[in-house]
Amino acid sequence: MEKEREILLKVDSLFMRYGIKSVTMDDISRELGISKKTLYQYVENKSDLINKVIQEHLISEKEIISKICKESIDPIDEMLAIARYVALMLREMNPSIVYDLQKYYSKSWEMMQSLHEDHIYEVIKRNIQKGIEEGLYRQNLNPEIIAKFYVGKSMILVDERIFPIRKYNREQLFLEFINYHIHGIASEKGLALLEKRMRENK
Repeated sequence: MEKEREILLKVDSLFMRYGIKSVTMDDISRELGISKKTLYQYVENKSDLINKVIQEHLISEKEIISKICKESIDPIDEMLAIARYVALMLREMNPSIVYDLQKYYSKSWEMMQSLHEDHIYEVIKRNIQKGIEEGLYRQNLNPEIIAKFYVGKSMILVDERIFPIRKYNREQLFLEFINYHIHGIASEKGLALLEKRMRENK
């Protein structure tokens, strides 16, 4: 299992740099320094490899976000830390990844969307509940509805019809989205803290 995880993490890095469609199984075996025969001991084909890479990527993402949530000082600090992590990931990600998944590996894309949405929904719902309890978010919010709004709106960011990649930078889009989200739910106390955190992070 450890060897398989090592392979998947390396392939994830390859996909992030070059996209998915342009990377062949020959490229992968050459980059990993193993034969294709050895590679096929761990995966059935490229589609299976992509599914496993996505699952491994989501496990890693959950671990990172869980660590961020545990180490954050308050809910606004948590949202900003998650935003910095996602922005960094988007900066390092080849822009063609989303397009490749949607066009050529739609089942993998749907699986990733479903797992990602479920996880992010829970993270955001908990964040809103904590923010309300600490007086940083408005008291009249419904955490379940706002968390669903968040998940739904975040999907728009990768919609080529609305935000074509040739025209919009994904990292900048996400940072604008987070700013929009926090300003929509924060109390006066929360907005003051947000301004303080933004000054500290400059």
